[in-house]
Amino acid sequence: MKTWQDIENATLAEVLAWAETQPWACAMMACQQDAGWHAEGDVWTHTVMVIRELERLPEWPALDRDSRRKLLFTALFHDSGKPLTTIVDPETGRTRSPKHSVVGMEIGRTVMRNFGCDLAFREDVCNLVRYHGRPPYLLEKLDPAKEVIATSWQVSNRLLYLFALADTRGRTTTDTARGEDNLHLWKMVAEENDCFAQPYPFANDHARFLFFRDQLSSLHYVPREAFRCTVTMMSGLPGAGKDTWLSVHRPNLPVVSLDDVRSSLDVEPTDDQGEVVQVAREWCREHLRAKRDFAFNATNSMRITRTRWIDLFADYDARIEIVYLEPSLKVLYHQNENRAKVVPRRTIERLIAKLVPPTQTEAHHVIYHREG
Repeated sequence: MKTWQDIENATLAEVLAWAETQPWACAMMACQQDAGWHAEGDVWTHTVMVIRELERLPEWPALDRDSRRKLLFTALFHDSGKPLTTIVDPETGRTRSPKHSVVGMEIGRTVMRNFGCDLAFREDVCNLVRYHGRPPYLLEKLDPAKEVIATSWQVSNRLLYLFALADTRGRTTTDTARGEDNLHLWKMVAEENDCFAQPYPFANDHARFLFFRDQLSSLHYVPREAFRCTVTMMSGLPGAGKDTWLSVHRPNLPVVSLDDVRSSLDVEPTDDQGEVVQVAREWCREHLRAKRDFAFNATNSMRITRTRWIDLFADYDARIEIVYLEPSLKVLYHQNENRAKVVPRRTIERLIAKLVPPTQTEAHHVIYHREG
């Protein structure tokens, strides 16, 4: 299979046959698991068992094709991070795989991106992989309702619940601590909060924004959306077309660009960026103090980086919209080569490896644009 379309049109048997030849699946075949939780053996054996259990779910026949495919690829990648994270706990002697879901998400994102997978489909699968282990532990959370509400804006709680059922059933275990009752509780709490089949209905965008910043005093509180200005925050790799998007869609906005700051300071992207960031923050503050709409143009490809800037904008009561651009890799490299200052391909590859697209949990509004 050479393209994502080939994979989409393949049968389940063909997808499994393809996956078994991939290095990430071969690594799972060689990775043994704790016999108490996974007496069936290696990670790949468990993965295939989960896929078979998905097909046995009573809800499976009624699912649309897109949902079935999302669950299938969630199964393929949900434990793909175990070969890189598996350790033996020195205190208990049991085998553990801490943060394997995060690593699995990164593996899945890389594989699907390289095949040209649709952005929305890919990120839905990645987030299901990232959060697949949460439902069994809902009782351990201080606020179960808050847990399912937060999750509903990152994954479909319905698909997460269905996958958790298949994941629980697709194993041979002597450990009964994580029974299906916990999973049914996840569904019940999500349904009670009207976020099982859709994201939780916040009173407005600002309520959602404050909720994910732990600043919403009550789910019943309706915050005023009296913003002082709007900041359009660009996000995308070098060559993604951020300047072009702004010129077409926000032509009248003043722009604070890290590239412009570097040019004014005669600083290269490979140099220390401390002064660049400091100057850019002051330029942003000038617009914020003047209550003036503006765009902030930088790579902003990692959540931790975006958060630092969002914190600044939020301090001035700005409405924040993020525009994420992701052309195909072919288009990205072509556009980068035609930039005034070409970014080394190795640098872009490093950025791609760390890239985490923004979600609706980070801003008042997120626009996704994929082309090529």
